[in-house]
Amino acid sequence: MRSIWNGAISFGLVSIPIKLVNATESHSISFRQIHVADGGRIRYRKVCELDEQEVTAAEIGKAYEDADGTMIPITDEDLASLPLPTAKTIEIVAFVPATEIDPLQMDAAYYLSANGVPAAKPYTLLREALKRSQKVAVAKYALRGRERLGMLRVVDDVIAMHGLLWPDEIRATDGVAPESDVTVRDAELDLADALMATLGEVDMDTLHDDYREAVETLIASKASGEALQPAASDDHGGGKVIDLIAALENSVRAAKEARGEEPEEAERAPVAKVTSLAGRKKSGGTGAKKKAASTATSTGRKAAAKKTTPGRTPAKKTTARSATKSATKKTTANTAAKTAKSATGTKPAARKTSPKKRASA
Repeated sequence: MRSIWNGAISFGLVSIPIKLVNATESHSISFRQIHVADGGRIRYRKVCELDEQEVTAAEIGKAYEDADGTMIPITDEDLASLPLPTAKTIEIVAFVPATEIDPLQMDAAYYLSANGVPAAKPYTLLREALKRSQKVAVAKYALRGRERLGMLRVVDDVIAMHGLLWPDEIRATDGVAPESDVTVRDAELDLADALMATLGEVDMDTLHDDYREAVETLIASKASGEALQPAASDDHGGGKVIDLIAALENSVRAAKEARGEEPEEAERAPVAKVTSLAGRKKSGGTGAKKKAASTATSTGRKAAAKKTTPGRTPAKKTTARSATKSATKKTTANTAAKTAKSATGTKPAARKTSPKKRASA
């Protein structure tokens, strides 16, 4: 691999000559700009504003534009002469636990290669010291015209360096979080935990760029003149979740089916407990509704019974007062029996023990 920077690691009084090599590469597909009308290539030409002549890369230098528009030329020699200890040195300033580095600061990644045989011994010493301490080194270095912050750690048997953004380059999170107050229920958290457990871990080496593969297929089909069938739209309703619990349950079920889990295994999975808990809550709510309905029905029956009491029913007019009293007593007994029957749904016990009927018989 071609080195992009040569210098040294300053480790106290130890200096380790190294070469800086890019640790990452881009596999993204690049496109050219064309004129839609005729397919001609669109190019950018660098033209001097004074003489309106196109210039080559060798004729282009650097300059700083002052507030009044004045251009102050800056050469590579000027930058190289700056009194910076990090101009050609990766200066280690501290060793800290990796957890103290905010992932938001992570930038480009590089491999540090020992430059020459004499550098092998101190290079190995620093590598093994980092391994045993389980810490990372925080360093400062200069690259492409500016001083940068870096983190050194061990990858296999190589020292890798991650470029870091300066702390003041990280924006605050003000105004990013949801402004409305949202309450998350325990049942929702349980389902989210179950979904995380179902998805499990992943081998990072198996992940690949599906979009790049789709673009390559598109280019191949265009080049061969074949029509590419559009993929089915995966519409999730614009990202609107109507029922979060149902969405989580469906996600857990789909994740298990994707992993090929049998139903028996799914029942033993943590999601089974969550589903059962939700089911119990739902069934409990249904039972409460049934109980409320039963209570309302019983109350209605009692009210109906009160409406049919003999005290509120007008008595029939008769000529004999004794007959009226006797009829009233019989009517009262029969009405009470009917009321008890309508309220309880069973035959009244008064029929079995009615001395007046036995006497009249």
